[in-house]
Amino acid sequence: MAELSRDDVAEILGPVSDALAAEVIATGISKEKLRAARDRVVRDRKAHTHGDPVEPGPFGQVVDILERTHSIWGEGASTLE
Repeated sequence: MAELSRDDVAEILGPVSDALAAEVIATGISKEKLRAARDRVVRDRKAHTHGDPVEPGPFGQVVDILERTHSIWGEGASTLE
């Protein structure tokens, strides 16, 4: 599995800070799982819930990061129409 790049993170989340990209990359998450984490956080926000608990690991870490940084991670956050 190839390591996620800064460009991969920006492609999936939209414009993000270098610090946020580094934090996401450091989890070891894959592109596929990053998309799933983004989709889960967006879905939870639309429903105004936190969804089901997530398992520990990269996916859960990224869900926590995105929930914590919801106002700064770009396009993914703006799909709440």
